Amino acid sequence: MSVSDPIADYLTIIRNGLKAGFKYVNVPASNIKRQITRLLLDQGYIKKYIIIEDGKQNLIRIWLKYDKEGNPAINTIKRISKPGRREYVGSDSLPRVKNNLGVAVLTTSKGIMTAREALRKHIGGEVLCYIW
Repeated sequence: MSVSDPIADYLTIIRNGLKAGFKYVNVPASNIKRQITRLLLDQGYIKKYIIIEDGKQNLIRIWLKYDKEGNPAINTIKRISKPGRREYVGSDSLPRVKNNLGVAVLTTSKGIMTAREALRKHIGGEVLCYIW
């Protein structure tokens, strides 16, 4: 029996697109992927994104961001919580990524947010991924 992990697939598409130097990537859409993409845009890791309606699942087209030398804005994007092993943290033990130079993405009872936002709101949740 195979276990699918759509969030890991989403992160892998972005990671591979950055390594290949693509201008944009297309990923299958879902509500959680839309929220993570919005968070990536808010944090400055991507240029922009649009939802492409295809009559089925829809696609998210994400324009990747690079600096003047062609280095990607995202150095590492790492899945933390997996279907076989969920990683939950309380509001008192929220992760710091690269001494707060990176971002920890959490899913909480109040939606998808960074660890810094969760700290301000005093809530914990499931750690989805680290980005730096």
